[in-house]
Amino acid sequence: MSLTRFVLVVEYNGTRYHGFQWQAGLPTVQGELERAVGELCGRSSRVISASRTDAGVHAKGQVVTFWTEAVMSTMTMVKGMNHYLPGDVAVRAAYTADDGFRVRRDALSREYCYHILNSPTRSPFSEMFALFMPRTLDIETMRQACQTMVGEHDFASFATSVDDVDNTTRCMYEANIEKRDEFIVLYVMANSFIRHQVRNTVGLLIRLGLGKLEVEDFRHVMEERQPGLAGPTAPAKGLCLTRVNYDRPLDQMGGTSPDEVSG
Repeated sequence: MSLTRFVLVVEYNGTRYHGFQWQAGLPTVQGELERAVGELCGRSSRVISASRTDAGVHAKGQVVTFWTEAVMSTMTMVKGMNHYLPGDVAVRAAYTADDGFRVRRDALSREYCYHILNSPTRSPFSEMFALFMPRTLDIETMRQACQTMVGEHDFASFATSVDDVDNTTRCMYEANIEKRDEFIVLYVMANSFIRHQVRNTVGLLIRLGLGKLEVEDFRHVMEERQPGLAGPTAPAKGLCLTRVNYDRPLDQMGGTSPDEVSG
């Protein structure tokens, strides 16, 4: 029997999950996706993601892929998966891809954002999705520090540990701070990220925004290339994977959906 490789764009509220990757006896996003795939498709491969988000981290644009013997249209795949998935995980879109597509290896870049509620009072509406910071932050100084990260650098200082990392050099394509009403939002895009890199960056930027550091201190931390030097690690709840970029749109990955064949 022939197999079809499906590619899904997934979003989730990561609050109750112990990260994306499957862990025995613990709720994970991969576990929920594989359970739903099993209910909908029956026999299939493991679900592989473009980015392994940590416990408590959210996603609006996670990309996953799997093989299945089931024959169905991409529209049926979306509707069927959302029927079996819990309310805090949803499939936004489904595509098919050819045999050569690799969801992680072929990704050119990942985009993340981090939300900070910079307000005198907390808000129950942002409690699960933003870090509450009542003291006013110096946004302009934080923006200046962000620009020092753009380009290819060794980000070892922004890693909590490098025990499982062969290379800590990354290419940062974009790093910027925006003000949206009472929210301060950090946007970063890089070819890939070291574990906890963004959250440690946020922790260091907050120290800068509170006047505890200068931009030159931020640059010095990066140049030292000493694991754990940046931080403190900001809470996971403010972090969200917003997009994974490839060399072409996902609907042009070469696969043929059963609805296209029959049409």
